[in-house]
Amino acid sequence: MTDERHDATDHDHDHLDGHPDDDRDAPEPVTVLGLGPMGTALAGAFLDAGHPTTVWNRSPAKADPLVERGARRAGTAAEAVAASQLVIVCVIDYDAVHAIADSAADALAGRTLVSLTADTPGRAREMAAWAAERRVGYLDGSIMTPTTTIGGPDAVILFSGAEALYERHAAALAALGGRRVHLGADPGRAAAYDVALLDMFWTAVSGIAHGFALAAAEGVSATDLAPFAKGLHELLPWTIDEFARNVDSGHHPDPVSSLRSITAGMEHVVHATRARGLDDGAIGAATALARRGVDAGYGADSMSRLTELLVRTAGSPVSG
Repeated sequence: MTDERHDATDHDHDHLDGHPDDDRDAPEPVTVLGLGPMGTALAGAFLDAGHPTTVWNRSPAKADPLVERGARRAGTAAEAVAASQLVIVCVIDYDAVHAIADSAADALAGRTLVSLTADTPGRAREMAAWAAERRVGYLDGSIMTPTTTIGGPDAVILFSGAEALYERHAAALAALGGRRVHLGADPGRAAAYDVALLDMFWTAVSGIAHGFALAAAEGVSATDLAPFAKGLHELLPWTIDEFARNVDSGHHPDPVSSLRSITAGMEHVVHATRARGLDDGAIGAATALARRGVDAGYGADSMSRLTELLVRTAGSPVSG
């Protein structure tokens, strides 16, 4: 980012918000729309960092604890938006974001809207287009850690959208703590990271639930199995790094175990699952995908080849 770009952006926003230069060192006022557990945590972090914080929620009583800590309660979303140049919205999905933003569209003009609402990359891009049509600055973000981390060193939050806009509000966003990463101008990129990482996480967690069920069906307690299950985490960092290298290079050598041998092992799990009358939907689907790879002639390759197979079937190229 050049100095000219940064200066021009600051000048534009100074014109919009009317704040004189000597106010820039003061904590930036922030508005938080949506006070579920995460929205409440976000507002609390801004308050703790000394930011004048205005809050709004469809159910006003949810703001009570924050008001006791010094937040200002707004009667409407539009009133809340009017209180700050930086507006954070964190609600259940983008249907809720649109309902709130539509009701406050006039007040949002000339301000920055940061959505920390989880949804799809496509919906994030649609929201960015909505904002651009109404002269609203827009950043999209994905929170990758629990509410208890917000404001502390363990928080991880990903942002995407215009870099100049992100830099302008970086000092205020620092109140959210931990690691904050700007991923680029594409407003859907943070959500893309989010859905991909959640895909990995929830698939793994559902596997844990299924594995405990299979163990129980064989008379093995979850407590007895747990120490061995924890040992699996030592394999994951290596597997992730290997897959990432292979997927990005397009080469899928098999240094340890081939897709063919892995598929055979997965089929054993499916047979054991069915023998005990358990649902085999998740492991069955995973095994069917692996079998497709073998049948396509990739049996000697790494299991990372399945990423390429999935993308090719969907008709879109693998991109980094």
